[in-house]
Amino acid sequence: MNELTLLKISTAQAVIASLCSAAIIFAERAFPFMLFSRHEPPAVIKFIEKYIPPMVMAALLFYCLKDIEFSAAGNFIPYLAGVAVTAGLHLWKHNSLLSIFGATALYMLLIRVI
Repeated sequence: MNELTLLKISTAQAVIASLCSAAIIFAERAFPFMLFSRHEPPAVIKFIEKYIPPMVMAALLFYCLKDIEFSAAGNFIPYLAGVAVTAGLHLWKHNSLLSIFGATALYMLLIRVI
């Protein structure tokens, strides 16, 4: 083999590692519900809850579109059509899965056709 060596673990070790990971993830997800079950969350938590998801989506949008070359003949059309269909479907149906899968299907079709 080259520089990479495989780490060999037993089945029991793999199961233990998986159970530990599952327990940690469950605790992380349950912690806010346990912490705020008896009183209102602070204003900063409400701010984060309200404004961070759209900001993350905007950052992901810019990251996905940063390498588009508008000088190439029509190569940018699938990208912009995908963004437009995602926004349109979401504004129309308010269904994230429909928006994502519908725009992805259109994008995949366009990159094959154009």
